[in-house]
Amino acid sequence: MPAEQEERDLGTYDVTVVGGGAAGLWAALCAAEEGGSVCLVSRKSLAESSSFHAQGGLAAALDSEDSPELHFEDTMAAGRNLCRASAVEVLTSEGPGIVDDLIRRGMNFDREPDGSLSLALEGGHSHRRIIHAGGSQTGREITQALAQMVADMDRIDVLEETSAVALVSDGERCFGVVTETGVVRSSATLMASGGAAALWRRTSNPWGAIGAGPVLASAAGAELADLEFCQFHPTCLSAPGSAFDGALITEAIRGEGATLLDAEGNRFTDELAPRDDVTAAILTKIAEQDGREVTIDLRKISPSRFPSVFELLVSAGFDPASEPVPISPGAHYMMGGIAVDLDGRTSIAGLYAAGECACTGLHGANRLASNSLTECFVFGRRAALAGLREEPGPMPEPTVWRFDPPQPPTREAIWELAGPLRDADGLARLADDPYLLARAIGATALNRRESRGGHRRTDYPETDPALDFTHLIYRPDGEIELRHWD
Repeated sequence: MPAEQEERDLGTYDVTVVGGGAAGLWAALCAAEEGGSVCLVSRKSLAESSSFHAQGGLAAALDSEDSPELHFEDTMAAGRNLCRASAVEVLTSEGPGIVDDLIRRGMNFDREPDGSLSLALEGGHSHRRIIHAGGSQTGREITQALAQMVADMDRIDVLEETSAVALVSDGERCFGVVTETGVVRSSATLMASGGAAALWRRTSNPWGAIGAGPVLASAAGAELADLEFCQFHPTCLSAPGSAFDGALITEAIRGEGATLLDAEGNRFTDELAPRDDVTAAILTKIAEQDGREVTIDLRKISPSRFPSVFELLVSAGFDPASEPVPISPGAHYMMGGIAVDLDGRTSIAGLYAAGECACTGLHGANRLASNSLTECFVFGRRAALAGLREEPGPMPEPTVWRFDPPQPPTREAIWELAGPLRDADGLARLADDPYLLARAIGATALNRRESRGGHRRTDYPETDPALDFTHLIYRPDGEIELRHWD
């Protein structure tokens, strides 16, 4: 980057938000509505985030027979004794209010013929509590609506198609963001840059989901947490060698009756068990079948119920209406990220995080389906409001360090060495990877000597009760610290 671009001053704001997905859009909107001046930095146009591609819905206890307490219990159970209970309580108690707020703002969620909200059932949930918009196009509908709200808000300046390449930090406080075109100064900086599942070669995520936020935060002096936990979605399309390999077949379709079949055409698992259990069952069955694929049977599902899924499968060369479709797990969601408290504060002053790039401990070792969009709204708002209370400080000179994205060999290495099944020998080999987050994933997974949720060690196949509710913190110096969160 030319020096004259580095020094260009792009303005001073109360809050700078990095990321144009659901968490970033919502946080920017909440901060502006409270009177703050906001700069929103988005690497892509606002209609191209990971949230935009999300097929899942938004989980909240909305039915009269459901409750936040039951949602809490389901989330804790899915998280395999690693969820931070206080974060789960915040999400489940504030979720219904978020839905009401979105509806008041004009969001059109799917409804039953009688006008009531259509509530779907997904794996790990004991009740129907997932709301969708446009069937399996919830992410598209929500981000488009939020992008329009942001565009209509005078107090938000948007820098689209602009990448953040560093944070301005003295190691103890963050003062703003260095972008490709200059420096944005702010009292608070809120990272909402999305996840890291595209670091694995086989993924349901768009290729930009490489964990840039945690890398920038760590370089600025912030702690990371739970990096050993990536959720591998059990039902990704298996089409090796094609652009469709890893395409997501939404969990909601299993909630409506789609079944998983072995090579002989027999069901072999509970399709609505938590994702880590279904993934493990699929991997076990594939091994038992000497590598032959398992399939998902959609023949009893109406294409009109999930039009985008059926259209995708037909485009990929399959006929889901007449034959089962081959599937295999793919990297889908990163439970770990920038370590934050319940208001999104990181370990350095002035820096906040929300959404998939953050780690409140909410998801534990295994995210409960559709809690992630709810998380974007609940914790995005809390982080935005907390950030508005920050006071500006004297800004140091930006560091010379700049973000360098991972190369294809890193993606291959992470898939091979830290994929759905991993062991000490493979994880240790990630220590020399040039990408910081690859090294951090390898180090934390190597230090968690057990199998739990999305983290499956073939050399430590059992869960260690001594590690219940124990989080592995990756410090900026590369050291690992075990920590209990309330």
